[in-house]
Amino acid sequence: MLAQYFNENGYATAYVGKWHLATDRPAGINYETSAIPAERRGGYKDYWMASDVLEFTSHGYNGYVYNGDNERVPFTGYRADCINDFAIDFVHSRKDSNEPFFLFVSQIEPHHQNDRRRYEGPDGSKERFADYEAPGDLKAYSEAHESGEDISNWKQNYPDYLGCCHSLDYNVGRLVDTLKEQGMWENTILFYTADHGSHFITRGIEAEYKRTCHDASIHVPLIAVGPGFRGGKVVRHVVSLLDLPVTLLDCAGIERPDGFQGRSLLPLAAEPEMDWEDVAFMQISESRVGRAIRTPEYTYSVRAEGDGYQTFGSSVYYEEFFYVLKDDPYQQNNLAADPAWAQTRAQLGQVLKRKMREAGEEEPEIRPARAWT
Repeated sequence: MLAQYFNENGYATAYVGKWHLATDRPAGINYETSAIPAERRGGYKDYWMASDVLEFTSHGYNGYVYNGDNERVPFTGYRADCINDFAIDFVHSRKDSNEPFFLFVSQIEPHHQNDRRRYEGPDGSKERFADYEAPGDLKAYSEAHESGEDISNWKQNYPDYLGCCHSLDYNVGRLVDTLKEQGMWENTILFYTADHGSHFITRGIEAEYKRTCHDASIHVPLIAVGPGFRGGKVVRHVVSLLDLPVTLLDCAGIERPDGFQGRSLLPLAAEPEMDWEDVAFMQISESRVGRAIRTPEYTYSVRAEGDGYQTFGSSVYYEEFFYVLKDDPYQQNNLAADPAWAQTRAQLGQVLKRKMREAGEEEPEIRPARAWT
C-alpha cells in the first residue's frame, strides 16, 4: 500500500474523509457506517478521521466520521469545511515542522449525494452560481432535447455543483495558508485532483451520471505545486490517476515498488516536450462492462455483455463509443458504427488491447458496434 511505503521511509501518514475501500459486500464485510479496523486502513497509522462511505454518514451539512481509536466523531457545518478542518488539525499536530508527512485529504464534494439524488453545495449556491455559463456538452444536450424527453438533471444541479467546487478551492486555500503559517509550505508538494467528474445524466442512462468514457466524467483537473512542480507551467499531455502513486513516491525519493503501474510525472513536469505516450486507459464498471482509451485526438470505448455490478471483464467486447475530438470536442457525434472510420478504430482497438494486457487482463476480441437494450 502507498501509505506503508511512506511509513517505511520515515514519513508520518494521515488520512481524512472518504475511504471507500474497506467494505466488501460479496464477502459479507461491511463498514459503510461503522468504524474501519486498523488492518483495513491501507497503512495510514498516525492520524485517521474517516468513514468508509462518507455519503452514508453525512450529507452536505452535518454528519460523522471515525477516529483512529474507532470512536465516532460528529461534525456540524458544511461537510467540505469540516473534513478540511480535520486536515488542518493534523498539520497543527506536527510538533516538528521538519518531520516529513504524507497527508491524503479525501473530500466527497462535488460528488452526487446519492440518497437525495442531487448535489449539495453550501447554502446560497443556487443563487450565487445561477447565471454561470454551462459547458458545451450540457448546452448541446439541451439543444438536442428541446422538444423531446430530457432525463438529465444538470439545470437543477449545476449551480450547487459549482458551489461544491468553489468550496473545495476555498478549503485548499485554507490548508495552504495553514502550511505557510506553520513554516511547511516551501518544502511541501501538493496535488489537487479528482477521481471523476459528472455528465449529469446526459448520456442516455437513467440515474447514471458519471460511469462513461466521456470527458465530463474522465477529464478531471490536476494541479501540482511544490519542489519539482514550480513555474506555473501547463502540461498538455494525457496523464492518468494511475500515474499519481508512483509520482508521489518519486517526489519523496522512494524507489518504485514492484507491481506499481503508472509513470512518474516529475520528468514530464521538468521537460514537457519529452517523449510521452498520450494514452489514458479506463476500466468502466457498474453502468456497463466497459474499457476505453482517451488520446489527444480520440475517445474510443468498447462494451461487453453482462451486469457491470456482477461481471468485471470479458473475452468479447463490442465497439460502443468513438469520437473525433478535433471535430466534436463535446462528444455529440458517436462514430462507433461509421465505416469511414473503421481503420482508425481498428488501430485504437490494438492500443486498447495492449493497455488491457498491461493491466493484467487477457487480450479480448473486439467486434463491431451493436444495439444495447
